[in-house]
Amino acid sequence: MPNQIIIFLLDTVLGLFSLALLLRFYVQWSRIPYYHPVARFLVTITDFIVKPARRIIPSWRGLDLSTFVLAWLAQFIILIGISLLAGSGTSISMFAFALLALVKLASMTLNILFIAIIVQALLSWINPHSPLAPVLEIFTGPVLEPLRRFIPPVANFDLSPLFALILLQILMMATENLQRQIAHMF
Repeated sequence: MPNQIIIFLLDTVLGLFSLALLLRFYVQWSRIPYYHPVARFLVTITDFIVKPARRIIPSWRGLDLSTFVLAWLAQFIILIGISLLAGSGTSISMFAFALLALVKLASMTLNILFIAIIVQALLSWINPHSPLAPVLEIFTGPVLEPLRRFIPPVANFDLSPLFALILLQILMMATENLQRQIAHMF
């Protein structure tokens, strides 16, 4: 019972922190304005660890790699901690944990996009002038724009989010399968 509580807390607290770091990475990569409340929130809750990490981990081509590496490290710690607390820590190598943490970040990215597209579609019907709408458009634009070129609106309804959600769901299935394969391989 105590191990289950520790596993839950480890997964929840570090998982949310890893999510915040990953979101900060994508907010900076998408060039969402720094003054936006979402960006300010993410900077505020992650700055205590990102600032020192920037001294060690340099940025690359305008990407803040320190936030991505910290998100990966948090996932790595979660996987090792859960494995050790569950009693299966000796069967998987550190390389497998590192690879699984990277695949977990890819899975989180797909989930973030999935939720962002759903929220964006709902906001377009309910309140298209919401302060969150431009942020979601900037974030989901790289995924939706290529689909919009091939899928024209039908009676003024943009169907590209529907097709994007289907494609994202297929990619999520592929990442889950990849996680299982990596776990069985090592």
